[in-house]
Amino acid sequence: MMHYRVARFHSFLTLLFLLTASFILFAQTVPTDDESIKSGEQLFKTNCYTCHRVKQKWTGPALAGYETRVPSIAWTIEWVKNSAKLIASGDEYANKIFKEYNNSQMTAFTNLKDDQILDILAYIETEAKRQDNPPPPPGENVAGGGAGVPSAYLNLIIIGMFVILLLLLVILVLIVNALKKFLNQRDLSEEDKDVVDSPYTAGSIMRSPGFIFVVVFVVSAVAFKTVIDGLYSIGVQQGYAPKQPIAFSHKIHAGVNEVDCKYCHTGVLKGKQANIPSANICMNCHTYIQQGTITGTGEIAKIYAAVGYDPATGQYSGKQKPIEWIRIHNLPDLAYFNHAQHVNVGNIECQTCHGPIQEMDVVKQYSLLTMGWCIDCHRKTNVNTKDNAYYDKLEQLHKAAKGQKAAMKVEDIGGLECAKCHY
Repeated sequence: MMHYRVARFHSFLTLLFLLTASFILFAQTVPTDDESIKSGEQLFKTNCYTCHRVKQKWTGPALAGYETRVPSIAWTIEWVKNSAKLIASGDEYANKIFKEYNNSQMTAFTNLKDDQILDILAYIETEAKRQDNPPPPPGENVAGGGAGVPSAYLNLIIIGMFVILLLLLVILVLIVNALKKFLNQRDLSEEDKDVVDSPYTAGSIMRSPGFIFVVVFVVSAVAFKTVIDGLYSIGVQQGYAPKQPIAFSHKIHAGVNEVDCKYCHTGVLKGKQANIPSANICMNCHTYIQQGTITGTGEIAKIYAAVGYDPATGQYSGKQKPIEWIRIHNLPDLAYFNHAQHVNVGNIECQTCHGPIQEMDVVKQYSLLTMGWCIDCHRKTNVNTKDNAYYDKLEQLHKAAKGQKAAMKVEDIGGLECAKCHY
């Protein structure tokens, strides 16, 4: 009787386990709503795009049609979170993929939640069904610079003054010739005739008050403009492109290989600084991509030397040294700038401030990054209020004050207040 009860209890536990497992598998279905797909696209570009494409084999396999290859959705989630654990467990399909890609182990994304991975899968399935269209022609996506810099205005003013001066000289010559013609028609003494008919010489012109005035004016104008340009260039490092200890090419990574900026600059979505990527982020790819390391002269070899990695054995020595990157973009301490506010909330693209970074072999400071440049951007940029209840009341007040069709700019929500950037 006792054995019978134990058997029934075990049967009950087995049934409960199967029901629980079925519930989990049922709950882990790929969503189809637009919000999840949009979230999945962002997560895919940030975490997966470095090694994977949807319809193309890259460092890893093409992900289109994954649902017909993997054992289950639950298996896929476990694989993304910790592929090494699945491989070590002896899972047949996990070891098949591992061997197919030369024992290259996928990065573990333990930070991703189940629903985030499901959003990524939703994006992959949607993208796999999408018809390929030719990409639109590249357009300019750079905020207008130059605001607050008077150099252009000074050039126009000085050119205008030179034109006025030239016109005055022409008028003066015409007046002199007219006076000569008038005086020659009068009865003049021999002495007066000598004065009227006296020829212009280089010496007489250079000693004349008019010529001295012109020279003093030109020298003063050029000196004034040079001083003003010098004053306004203090602290402006536009075009600064120092030589780095490792010749990292954004053109190869962000351009040719289309690595998303946020994959390496992880702080851009959640903090003030975009942060310089740590060497372990480089090693996520360059553990397997080893061009130029055999001779020890390649740029990748410098990364290995910094982290103490031996590509021949695949072992770390523990001897590390920091990579002494040279900072390019450096705002003064009196100014506060937050990347997360602009990128995560304002949806500002990196190229808006940093220019066509995907085309740069050597990174340079593309924009002025002056106070006037920032203010100009805040005056021109519309606030993205879509699906954000935070702006509902502000938008209502804005339309009541400026009309229904008036777009709400950043300056309308306090973007020009001193304390926004200086506190």
